[in-house]
Amino acid sequence: MTIGAPTPVVSVKPVALPAPGRGQDLHVRVSAPTTGHELPVVVFSHGFGESLDGYAPLADFWTAHGFTVIQPTHLDSRTLSLPPDAPRTPLIWRSRVEDLRRVLDRLDLLEHAVPGLAGRLDRGRIAVAGHSWGAQTASMLLGARVLGPDGEPGEDMADPRIKAGVLLAVPGRGGADLTAFAAEHFPFMNPGFAEMTTPALVVAGDKDQSLLSARGPDWFTDAYHMSPGGKSLLTLPGAEHSLGGISGYNVTETTDESPERVALLQRVTWAYLRHALGIEDSAWSAARTALADGGHPLGRIESR
Repeated sequence: MTIGAPTPVVSVKPVALPAPGRGQDLHVRVSAPTTGHELPVVVFSHGFGESLDGYAPLADFWTAHGFTVIQPTHLDSRTLSLPPDAPRTPLIWRSRVEDLRRVLDRLDLLEHAVPGLAGRLDRGRIAVAGHSWGAQTASMLLGARVLGPDGEPGEDMADPRIKAGVLLAVPGRGGADLTAFAAEHFPFMNPGFAEMTTPALVVAGDKDQSLLSARGPDWFTDAYHMSPGGKSLLTLPGAEHSLGGISGYNVTETTDESPERVALLQRVTWAYLRHALGIEDSAWSAARTALADGGHPLGRIESR
């Protein structure tokens, strides 16, 4: 897979978006290459407790290779210290989705916050990405829904502005697949993927054993297997929940640190985004060819 040299980038934070009813403004980081026009956009939803400062290994790479990356800080971030018993806490899952939609609604404000970015975004090429809880958040804009106690799909929160997604360690189905603790404390962790029609790449580590699921690492592949076609699955052998260290450089919570795995993930997700957003297909075709037969030590790809 051929990737050009990285370009200089500019990043501005925090950009405050007014958010009536949220309890506080939504703070966002906007990063973009200093050159190029018609830049595709990736809106990234962080995992539990993280913030707009996280996931630099992915955000830096995508930005240096032609994408504008927008990262909001959700209410569960450790930087905000929202008490567990706060009235807003039970509905943070919904607030997270609303954060992403607010970013899309205020792209004009966000692009003018970065020197030299105004007029350079491609509004027709927008993707959403996320890790862990952030991947579930992102999946809602792709068409996934929270199932009710009767198994019926809840509110449709899909957004037609989103053309593709990258779901990193996305939680699987709920019900009997959850531990008793997860079922009691996280009732929203009951996703239905039958209506998740927007194209997406699902990324899962085959050593990712969640304390929230009664199943094994295959739980993190449900979004691929249980959604309509137009999906791809990247499985990373030996990877745990941090997928080699995507949440930051040298972060202490990484239990499976692997610069080689992260480098592969950077290249494959970049190639997928370019393919899914209709920019070009050669890099994605090369990645699929290299990883499709299962002989690569760092990953394998399947699609349907």
